[in-house]
Amino acid sequence: MVDVAFVKTEDRADGVKRSLKTLGINPVKGKDVVIKPNFNTADRVPGSTHNDTLLALVDELWRMGARTLTVGERSYPPTREVMEKKGVILPLEARDVRIIDFDTLPERDWVEVRPEDSHWSDGFRVARPILEAECLVSTCCLKTHQFGGVFTLSLKLHVGVVPTHRNGFDYMSELHGSPHQRKLIAEINQPFSPDLVVLDGVEAFVDGGPATGTRKNGNMFLASTDRVAVDAAGVAVLKVLGSNAAIMSRKIFEQEQIARAVELELGASSPEDIHMIAANAESEAYCGQVVRMLSEG
Repeated sequence: MVDVAFVKTEDRADGVKRSLKTLGINPVKGKDVVIKPNFNTADRVPGSTHNDTLLALVDELWRMGARTLTVGERSYPPTREVMEKKGVILPLEARDVRIIDFDTLPERDWVEVRPEDSHWSDGFRVARPILEAECLVSTCCLKTHQFGGVFTLSLKLHVGVVPTHRNGFDYMSELHGSPHQRKLIAEINQPFSPDLVVLDGVEAFVDGGPATGTRKNGNMFLASTDRVAVDAAGVAVLKVLGSNAAIMSRKIFEQEQIARAVELELGASSPEDIHMIAANAESEAYCGQVVRMLSEG
C-alpha cells in the first residue's frame, strides 16, 4: 500500500507545502537533491511547470534540510532558451540552486541502457545526473497528450531524461513513431526511481496537450513516493473532470503507460495498492470522488 497525499487548492505554494506535509515523510534531509520539472516547452501551465510551483518546491526542500539542490532538464527547444523564456533562471540562482542543462552534457554523461524485453530497438540513454542522483524529486503537470502518449503525468515527465538524439540516432523519432510509444515511455523509467513526486493539478488539459489544449480547473495537488500511483490518481482526476475519449473509455490500470509500468514493477499494481490521504476536511469530498473513480477504473 502506497500513500498519495491529496490537497484541494487553487494556491500553488499552499499545494506544495500541504501535500508534502500530508505525505508526512522527508526523503531529502541531508541529501544532494535533483529536481526534474516539466520544461518540455515554455508554454503556459500545464504546458510546463508553473514557476510558482517549482520555486515553492525549492523553498520547501531547503526547509526540509536538503544539502544541495539541482534542477536538471532536457527540453524540445534548446533547454536554456526554454528556461530563459520562462524567467526561472535568476530566481533559481538566487535560491542557490544549480541548473544542469542536459543539452550540454558530454557524450560520457549520456549513459546507455539496454533493458531486457524492451520495446526500444536498441536501448536508450539516460542523463547521468538522474541515474546518480542521491535523491530525485519529480514535479509534473496534469494533462492529456494528443500525440500518442494519451497523458503526460509523472511517467512521461521522464522522457526529458533521454536525449532528443545522440551519436546520429534520433531517440524522440523512435519514441513518437513507434506503435509501442506508451510502453516505451514506461520503460524509460526502469533505470531510476524518484524519491518524491509532486503533481500540480491546479490547471489541467483534458484534451490536446502537451503544450496547449482544452483547459479545466483541477484545483488540486498530489504528492507520493510512487510514480505509478501518481499517474493512476492523476488519470482518475482527469476522469472526474471529464476528459477525452482516450481517457474516459479505458480503465485506468489498462492504460498502456500504467499497464507496462505495472509489468515492470515500477509501483502500485492496482487501485487497492493506493491509499489516498485528504489533506483536510475541505479536500475530503474531492478526494473521495477520485478514490471512487480509481476503484471503478
